[in-house]
Amino acid sequence: MKPFRILTLTLALSLGAQAVPAWAELSGQGGGSGDPTYQIQNPPAYAMIGDLLVARPFLIVATVVGAGLFVVSLPFTAAGGNIGAAGKALVVDPGKAAFVRCLGCTESGYANDR
Repeated sequence: MKPFRILTLTLALSLGAQAVPAWAELSGQGGGSGDPTYQIQNPPAYAMIGDLLVARPFLIVATVVGAGLFVVSLPFTAAGGNIGAAGKALVVDPGKAAFVRCLGCTESGYANDR
C-alpha cells in the first residue's frame, strides 16, 4: 500500500505544480499590476511605418558609428575604468532600440535593463 500512496502523492504534487503559473496569471490580472518586467504597447500603423522607414535606418547607422567610436575610445575608457558604461551607451542602447524593440514602440518592452 505504501507505493500506491507515494504514487498518489507524486501525481498530486505534479498536477498542483502545473497549476501554479495559472494562479500567478490570475493574481496579476485581478488587482495587481501584472508582470512588471514586460510592458505591452500597441502602436498605430503610421508609427510602425515611420519607424520602419526613418527611425530604424538611423538607429542601425548609430549602432555602427557607435561601435567605431567605442573602439576608438577604448584606450581612454579602459584608463578611466568605464568600458562597460561606454559600450552600453555607444553600442548596446542604439542596438537595442534598433533590433529589440517592436515596430513603432517607444520602449524596448522590457522594464529591467540587463
